[in-house]
Amino acid sequence: MITETQNIPLTGNVKPIANMRQWLASLSLVFSHSNFGTALAATKRQGPLSVQKAFYPEGRDCAHIYLLHPPAGIVSGDQLRISLELQKNAHVLVTTPGANRFYRAREDQSIGESKQLQITTFSLAQHAICENFPQETIVYEGADAVNTVDIHLSSSSVYFGWDISCLGLPSSNQPFKHGSYTQLNRLYCDNKLIYHDRIAISPNNQLMAHSAGLAGRSVFATFLVYAPKQLALASERQQLVEHLREIIEQQHAENKVSITDIKGLLVIRYLGEQANEAKHLFIRLWQHLRPQLISNSAVEPRVWHT
Repeated sequence: MITETQNIPLTGNVKPIANMRQWLASLSLVFSHSNFGTALAATKRQGPLSVQKAFYPEGRDCAHIYLLHPPAGIVSGDQLRISLELQKNAHVLVTTPGANRFYRAREDQSIGESKQLQITTFSLAQHAICENFPQETIVYEGADAVNTVDIHLSSSSVYFGWDISCLGLPSSNQPFKHGSYTQLNRLYCDNKLIYHDRIAISPNNQLMAHSAGLAGRSVFATFLVYAPKQLALASERQQLVEHLREIIEQQHAENKVSITDIKGLLVIRYLGEQANEAKHLFIRLWQHLRPQLISNSAVEPRVWHT
């Protein structure tokens, strides 16, 4: 295994670091697969983003990765860019040791911009499997945040991934009233856009309160499941969705969770008040889906129990 750690330039529209009021960070990981299993083959990083090593609680074929961001939060001017490339046959489960946080944005933009940005990109080669299960994202009152997840798959790769967004801290009497938060998820298969979902919450659009928006709920989450080869037949997908709905009913969560089959992409949504509840429900569904789609039982990351 070759691991390279060095500073690399950021791409896109990112401006170079001009002062200490912003923190630009990037992390690029490449995973390979051989007769010895999946390995973290290359690492490039800049700023406070890193991984320690790959863990193998279920054997060498599946590498468990914990993304580390020591500041544990994103403030005004910060831009975090995370890229994971899975080469042919690689299998990676990625999570985080704790919640991500978008803190209150600065109001005085004369000392720097208020925007807070995180962009995560996954690229999967043939027969690669990615399971992306970060802990929840907490968006503090007054934040000005954008969280983007782009997934690029091949026709034989498999993706499981969720995001759980928590607006404000209502249990601490700190509701989310005046901030802005945009969550953007895009999924491509063989360079064709399959799924584009964007929610932009601001005081102007009243999405938090509107019945066609969040209807006053503070936690919303999306679990995407895409396995083009395994879910090719509509009849098999229908049967699978019925079983998932039975699990949801057993958890008495049919009023909080919905499942939609969009031409083979399963979109599972949660709308409620508790991040732990959303995560618990998604884990239960993953425990049913994983054996069906990749013939492996679900093995939870150890960091979830520490």
